[in-house]
Amino acid sequence: MRCRSIKAAAVTAALACVLATGVDIRSSAAAQLTYFHQNGKLHLVNTDRNGGLQGIASVYHDRVTANGEHMNPNAMTAAHKSLPMGSRVTVTNKRNGRSVTVRINDRGPYVTGRVIDLSPGAARVLGVDGLAQVSLQVNGRAS
Repeated sequence: MRCRSIKAAAVTAALACVLATGVDIRSSAAAQLTYFHQNGKLHLVNTDRNGGLQGIASVYHDRVTANGEHMNPNAMTAAHKSLPMGSRVTVTNKRNGRSVTVRINDRGPYVTGRVIDLSPGAARVLGVDGLAQVSLQVNGRAS
């Protein structure tokens, strides 16, 4: 167990050095790692060619969000694992083409394959009842 954590730390340090130089890292499937620094930590986001993310969206009903806000079920908000709090993200439902811009105010989802948890209000606008295939476009930070 200890050897794995040492290797992981070495790989993370090497990756941070490569990313600090501004080099894009691409796989044969054209995935791209985008990174940002927050509170002295390096965060990585796996993005596609167009700078967006794709995967499954779900609906969440937590009472309190990770940034301390009480969850407003009608607000256009969402949870994402790594984007900075306050990021604006346009979510597009791949099935019906509807889109909505949400503000990231929570962390999650913590289920494999899911890329974003939507508030009930945002899910309603997208026509999502449960799970849906979506694409995301990161638009920057809320002002």
